[in-house]
Amino acid sequence: MDIVFYILAGAGVGLAVGLTGVGGGSLMTPLLLMFGFPPHIAIGTDLIYAAITKGTGVFTHHRQKTIEWSIVRRLLLGCIPASLLSIVILSHFFTNPEDYRNLLVSMLGTMLILTSVVLIFRPWILRHRNIEADDSFLVRHRNGLTTLAGIFLGVAVTLSSVGAGAFGTAILMMLYPRLTGVRIVGTDLAYAVPLTFIAGMGHWQLGNIDWQLLGALLIGSIPAIQIGTRIARKLPNRVLQSTLAAILMAIGLKYTFF
Repeated sequence: MDIVFYILAGAGVGLAVGLTGVGGGSLMTPLLLMFGFPPHIAIGTDLIYAAITKGTGVFTHHRQKTIEWSIVRRLLLGCIPASLLSIVILSHFFTNPEDYRNLLVSMLGTMLILTSVVLIFRPWILRHRNIEADDSFLVRHRNGLTTLAGIFLGVAVTLSSVGAGAFGTAILMMLYPRLTGVRIVGTDLAYAVPLTFIAGMGHWQLGNIDWQLLGALLIGSIPAIQIGTRIARKLPNRVLQSTLAAILMAIGLKYTFF
């Protein structure tokens, strides 16, 4: 019965992802914690889940030529070493997962709060980003800032499984105001897949993956994402994302301060 329950949970998260466009990590990891899975299993399993579900999107965007690979390389230059270093620290400075439980939970709560803030202010960012401001500080230094952002995302995603989606796209919107929406999404997916895969493999080496759980989640979520995407065309996206932002804020505050 547990397998059926996890399949349904995967379908629920997949449907929400399809409806809102927000990455599954901000939904899946808190859900797995509510099911009673320890933080290291929830985060490790979700990272592999994210790599697989996002991978199909990268293939589609690559065929449509909507990925800025030069930006992807700059992000990966920062996030891959940061992710690997995070795994090394977990494996060498902690003897068992319980020792870094609080670190994972605190990072998860922080990233959920940041994600909710990004969702709330995303319409404002879209309205006020100045595509003519090629001489702004962010644009003039965006190559270095992109790599620095990659370092932050590498650590945050590895320790929480959250941030590669909504937070990553917000960074791209601010640093690359001339990028169209579809290219922002495609570029964000293209760096997120190798990041979540490598971080997930690191957690696998630490023994933090529940493969049976992963299979059940994928069975439910993959078709549900497609269904949610179709339904989303007929629903007010702003209302959906605002509701989701409020939920993530509440969960993030819980894990950060309580």
